[in-house]
Amino acid sequence: MPEVVCPRETAAALTEHWSPRVVAELEDSYVKVAKVQGTLAWHSHENEDELFYILKGSLTIEMEGRTVVLNEGEMFIVPKGVRHNPIAERECHLMLIERKTTLHTGSEVTSKTRSLSEQLRPI
Repeated sequence: MPEVVCPRETAAALTEHWSPRVVAELEDSYVKVAKVQGTLAWHSHENEDELFYILKGSLTIEMEGRTVVLNEGEMFIVPKGVRHNPIAERECHLMLIERKTTLHTGSEVTSKTRSLSEQLRPI
């Protein structure tokens, strides 16, 4: 039986930046929350779109040729194949919806890259 989840509270409880956690599954997608600050890395997801929804704070998403700034309550979908770099000047809490095949930082591997098993850990 599905459980009630409060993404805002779950994101606030996280202790690591740039370490998304899976909070729900929806068919072939995961719903994740994260607490972020600073810069992640330039990367892309060749076969998957990525939805960012801001729970608290603001997030800048740099893309080649375009930059968007998202504030609390706003969302944006980075289309598959688009190189992007999320940046949070101050701590930001967000919810992500991604297909289960989406790698955290695409083919780029950095010290901030988290495996799916890390993202599935209990909070």
